[in-house]
Amino acid sequence: MLTKRIIPCLDVKDGRVVKGVQFVGLRDAGDPVELARVYDKEGADELVFLDISASHEGRETMVDVVRQVAAELAIPFTVGGGINKLEDMKRVLRAGADKVSMNTAAVLRPELISEGADYFGTQCMVVAIDAKWEPELNAWRVYTHGGRTQTEWDAIEWAKKAQEMGAGEILLTSMNADGSKKGFDLPLTKAIGEAVTIPIIASGGAGSGEDFIEVFRVAQADAALAASIFHYKETSVSQVKNLLKDNGVAIR
Repeated sequence: MLTKRIIPCLDVKDGRVVKGVQFVGLRDAGDPVELARVYDKEGADELVFLDISASHEGRETMVDVVRQVAAELAIPFTVGGGINKLEDMKRVLRAGADKVSMNTAAVLRPELISEGADYFGTQCMVVAIDAKWEPELNAWRVYTHGGRTQTEWDAIEWAKKAQEMGAGEILLTSMNADGSKKGFDLPLTKAIGEAVTIPIIASGGAGSGEDFIEVFRVAQADAALAASIFHYKETSVSQVKNLLKDNGVAIR
């Protein structure tokens, strides 16, 4: 049986970790280097670092901060935000990242996924999908530019396309659930998971350890990502892992 992964996420803006609700109302959550150190010690399986304003501001990822965070880690490290070309991928991988995450740039030019997969291998390519349920369309729509821009892509169709282009993993964020602490978006996670064969990292909505049990059991996610409940010490990675273990969920 494949083990499930617990992944804290550092949403970074202006060199600080921030967290909001449904992509707005950001508040400070601490220093990325300090938090990385804590999560590594607590037994996180991986860490995700997202420079959340890079694409919107049209600039490159903060490589210096990436380098400092990578120096604290002995676990796989994914970096996203402002990655628009092969050179950007090379730069963050040289700075210590193990994988690169792309959202806006991949939607604007899907060939970028293939270029990265051909050069570095599919295991390096994470496609981040920010999806929002649109009742009038009866579908989940893909959003780019940090949740600011709605696209024409249906989330399920885009996930299939991303896999076809060489994505090795999908980081799936429910914009409806983001920061709500009411649980992961199980219908969305299940729908995308059934549409593709690559691993799905569920993101958005974690409020308790029980939410992790649900997303693994009901939605069959391969990994679950959370931010605020870890940053603000509402629970810890080790507590969540112990709860999963006690409930028979195979973890690392």
